[in-house]
Amino acid sequence: MSVSTSSPEKGIRVLTVDHPPVNALPVTGWFALADAVRTAGRDPEARCVVLAASGRGFNAGVDIKEIQSRGGAALIGANRGCFEAFSAVYECEVPVVAAVQGFCLGGGIGLVGNADAIVASEDATFGLPELDRGALGAATHLARLVPHHLMRALYFTSRTATAAELHAHGSVWRVVPREQLQEAALELARDIAAKDGELLRLAKAAINGIDPVDVRRSYRFEQGFTYEASVSGVGDRVRDTFGEAAQ
Repeated sequence: MSVSTSSPEKGIRVLTVDHPPVNALPVTGWFALADAVRTAGRDPEARCVVLAASGRGFNAGVDIKEIQSRGGAALIGANRGCFEAFSAVYECEVPVVAAVQGFCLGGGIGLVGNADAIVASEDATFGLPELDRGALGAATHLARLVPHHLMRALYFTSRTATAAELHAHGSVWRVVPREQLQEAALELARDIAAKDGELLRLAKAAINGIDPVDVRRSYRFEQGFTYEASVSGVGDRVRDTFGEAAQ
C-alpha cells in the first residue's frame, strides 16, 4: 500500500492512494493515510489538499480478508486506523478536496464525508455495504452526503447512490467524465489555494467549530456496535454467508 504526495501547483498538495486491486486498505494503510494527510496539512506552504486514488475505484473500505485471517486484533486495528484517517481529513488544517472515481464504499465514505468538497467522475458510486460485511459504521459520514431518510434507506439496504444523485443533493461539487477528474479537482483546489493561507486555516477551524454533529464522537459511538457484532459472532456469520439473512 502506498500514499504518494505531489505538489503540482503552488499551495496544492495531492495525496494519491494506491493499493491494488480495489484500494481496500489494511490496518497499516489507514494509519499511513492519516499521517500523510496530517503532514500535508501542517505544511505551511499548503493551502489545499486533494485526496485522490489510482485504479478502478477510490476506496473499497477495510481489508476484510485481513480481519478474517487475524481476527480481533485486526478489527481493533481497522477501527483505530479508520478513526485516525477520517479524523485527519476532518481536522486537516487546510481544506480537503476529494477526487472520487468508480466505487467509494465503506471507509471511502468516511473519507469523503469528512472532506470539505467532493469532485466525482460520472461512474462514481457511493455506499455503505456494511450490513453485508458483518460490520457497522460511517453512517455519521453518509449523513453528511445525503438527507437523513435517504441515509437510512441506503444504510439498511446496502445500496449505492450515484455521483449525479449526490450532486443533486448538493454534496458533490462537480460531476465530470473520468478523464477530466484530476483537472476538475485541481481547478477547485486552485480556486481555494488562491485565498490567503492564514485566513484559510482560520476559516477551516471556524467551520469545523460550528458543525452540528461531533463527527469524531459520533463515529466512535458507531464503532462500539461494530465491535459488539464481532464479539457476539454475528459479524463473522454475516461475512461467511456474504450478507444473506440468517435462516
